[in-house]
Parts: sequence; C-alpha cells; structure tokens
Amino acid sequence: MTTVIANNVTIDFPIYGTGHRSLRHTLFARTGGLIRHEPAGRHRQQRVVVRALDNVSFTLTSGDRLGLIGHNGAGKSTLLRVLAGVYTPDSGSIRVDGRVSPLFNSVPGLDPDDSGYENIKTCGMFLGMGFDEINRKLQDIVDFCELGEYLELPVRTYSTGMVTRLGFAIATSIDPDILLLDEGIAAGDARFAARAEGRMQALIQRTRILVLASHSDALITSMCNRAMLLEKGHIVEIGPIDEVIKRYHQRPVEASVA
Repeated sequence: MTTVIANNVTIDFPIYGTGHRSLRHTLFARTGGLIRHEPAGRHRQQRVVVRALDNVSFTLTSGDRLGLIGHNGAGKSTLLRVLAGVYTPDSGSIRVDGRVSPLFNSVPGLDPDDSGYENIKTCGMFLGMGFDEINRKLQDIVDFCELGEYLELPVRTYSTGMVTRLGFAIATSIDPDILLLDEGIAAGDARFAARAEGRMQALIQRTRILVLASHSDALITSMCNRAMLLEKGHIVEIGPIDEVIKRYHQRPVEASVA
C-alpha cells in the first residue's frame, strides 16, 4: 500500500557567520522558519539555526491529494524535499512506501548540447525511469511535444517555448506512486497549454498520492482534496480545502515571512 508517514519531522539549517544584526534580518527574510542562537562551544563558533520544519506529523494514503499552503518561508518546499529524500530529518522520522517522482523542475537533467532525443533518455532517467520504460514511452513524448525533426538537433538551438514543451512532455510521461509538485510545471503557449491541462490531469489521476505546494487557491482547489497550512515550519491546520484556505487568508501576513 502506498503511504507517507511523517512523525515529528524537524529540519534545522545551521547558518554560520551571522553575528551582524542586519545579516540575521536578511536571513530571516529569505528563509522564514524559527530562528534560535546557539552559543559558541569549545570546538564550534557561534551560529544561528533556522528551524525550517518543526515537529511536523501527518499520514497520507492512496487517494490523498494534499495541497501545501502558506506564505513564503512557511516550509512548503522544505517539506517536499524531505518527502523526496533530498533532506534527512534532524529529528523525527519519515516513512515513504511507493515510487516517488518529484517535479520541482520541468526539465531535470537537460543538457543543451544533446539532441532532443538524447535528452528524453537523460531526463527520463533523472525522473526514475529505466531504459525499457523510456523506450516504451518515447513515441508518446515525441507526438505530444510536436517538435518533429528538431528532436534531432541540440536543445541549445530551441526557443524557450520549445524547451518547455519538451520538458513538459517528458515530465508528464512518468507513472509515480507519489507525485511531488512545487507550484506546478510550465506548459508553454496557450494552444499547447490547453492540451497540457488534460495531460496533467491524466498524470494526477494515475498517481496514488499527490503533494502540491502552491500559492494559487485555484490550483490547490482543482487538484487536491485536502490542504495543510504551514506557518514558520509547523502545521497550523490540516483538513478540508475550503476551511484551510479560509483560515490562511484570515491570518496576518506577518505571521510568516512573505
């Protein structure tokens, strides 16, 4: 069974050399979270520690579509990266049962000097696909991105829109158990975006668990069935989307760093 179980997950980011008051203020504005000062020890200089996640606990099972809500610095992206295995908790534990596909970048592993075909294979491997799976999905990716003979050319010769279309076609070809999205991924021009919406919905439907971090109420409402409000690294509320969004907008912006 596909599950995600977080138990009192805490993430600390130690920041060294922050004795100057204005620098500490800058760090606070950039990272959010709770800040504490640790005195210098015998073998350690004084440092500032930013607590990006603070005793975060929740459970997700098949069918859950969780939207992460909160101001900048609330801990949304940090939580996604914990789920992806990028960060290891300083305390607490995270258990993830299932194939995880993080889409924080629509073109992971892209090499501008390689051809489109070569990048389909490289990016596919970055997304966790094997050679057999990539080969099975190759024609679907080619047909969807509509780049034709350009796929034989180096990606550095592509326009920005062409790179976006290629990346989107690759990224949405995966079959994850657990899909992690940070603000969604770009889909290109208006005509392509219309086709891309259906493809993204199909991806979400074949995903057992979705975790989406976004500032868009509309995106959270359309893609998720639960929401979590984070503030300075801790959970304020988790539950029905409408209730969580309402509480989010009722809280002062100063409660978390914008």
